[in-house]
Amino acid sequence: MFFDRAAIVTEGDMLPSGYPNPWRLSTVHRVEELKSIIRMLPIWAVGILLITSLSHNHTFAIQQAHIMDRHMSRHFQIPAATLSIFTVLGMLISLAIYDRFFVPLACRFTKRPSGITYFQRMGIGLCIAMLSNVSAALVERRRRNAMNLHGVSISVFWLVPQYAIHGLAETFMSVGHMEFCYDQSPESMRSTATALFWLAASIGNYLGTALVTTVHNYTKNIGDWLQDDLNKAKLDNYYWLVTALQVLNLGYYILCAKYYTMKPLEVLEDDKDMKGSKIVGTKQEVELGSAKNGGNLV
Repeated sequence: MFFDRAAIVTEGDMLPSGYPNPWRLSTVHRVEELKSIIRMLPIWAVGILLITSLSHNHTFAIQQAHIMDRHMSRHFQIPAATLSIFTVLGMLISLAIYDRFFVPLACRFTKRPSGITYFQRMGIGLCIAMLSNVSAALVERRRRNAMNLHGVSISVFWLVPQYAIHGLAETFMSVGHMEFCYDQSPESMRSTATALFWLAASIGNYLGTALVTTVHNYTKNIGDWLQDDLNKAKLDNYYWLVTALQVLNLGYYILCAKYYTMKPLEVLEDDKDMKGSKIVGTKQEVELGSAKNGGNLV
């Protein structure tokens, strides 16, 4: 490969002192580490659009909440921005259920200590994230029709499902994404892999801003989907557009996951006849072998 050339000694790669010039010559180990990171990038990029598709919960959803009925009593209204707490609650509750109930149940069928692979976990998360935008689109259409046709503001708690589903999607996708980045990166570059996870979140938010700007520019002459007056806007169309992008993202993810080559792992088997011997394979193969041998891997 192209990167392998960095480990081949050529003229000018050595310093007068006899040591290699680190700016011109690299070790095979470092080249393989770089190749491992590059191999991760296609699946890593999947997390970018997930953040983009859910970024409206911190913008448009708050605007919706401002013009909905936020009364919890005659004299108290729930602040619009506090609805994001349902995302956190959804994530915390679903994490507990996932760890205590889903993983043990899945282990019975898959024979894996983790229940399912992080590829499956990410795929489930992407599917659930679509439901958040479907819910957002349906609620926005109901809210706009109630206001324009009947002059009624529906309860702000109609927005709770999309926030809660967002939290559930994070349980699967974001945690699986982080696990993938950490597990598939070289051991000496795991901090870099963790940084990549947060970099995807940052890019996703910037891409969300770019998407809003693009949609606004292209629709301002045909009804303006994202105008300031949400009662005249077509925000639900924007949500359906984001859902369509998520479908494409899911297809891209399935394709990348299908052809991804897992990083080999090296573990020690705690066995009387083979104690100290090394088993080399992917993490999935190691987990399956551990399950068949009663989990005797250290």
